[in-house]
Amino acid sequence: MKNTIKVLNEMRNKGIIVDYAIGGGIATLFYIEAFLTYDLDIFIIPKGEDKKGIIDISDMYDFLIKKGYKWEGEHIIIEGIPVQFIVANELEEEAIKNAKEIKFENIPTKVFSPEYLVAILLKVGRKKDKDRVEKLLEQKNLNKKKLSIILERFKIEWIG
Repeated sequence: MKNTIKVLNEMRNKGIIVDYAIGGGIATLFYIEAFLTYDLDIFIIPKGEDKKGIIDISDMYDFLIKKGYKWEGEHIIIEGIPVQFIVANELEEEAIKNAKEIKFENIPTKVFSPEYLVAILLKVGRKKDKDRVEKLLEQKNLNKKKLSIILERFKIEWIG
């Protein structure tokens, strides 16, 4: 994953994307006991959109293809890791801006804070997401006031 993160940082540093953060199952693993997950969900803030609201991420795909990375279904394999890029909505963009800056094997990256992670998992609402929310609540001391504010602002229903 170290080399995958290097590629993501290169994309950000070259202005191909504005910013990114790790979300989904891998982000959850930063806070709770290990479980099986096989892909890396990368939420991105793209460079921008045109006047019609169309977001063009072709520069990102061109960059990755020129580096020799291949598609497998909804993933692009970057340094052996299946990566799914997700263009951030309003909640996810705020989560990226407030993501925790960490180092993974001495490589800087960003991962969603547990409060934003819970909000996004609740919004998605699949059974596995709800299970992860329960584990985050059991195993991580969340800032419940911060979580409550996020849930209220984005009108996300609490399941607890």
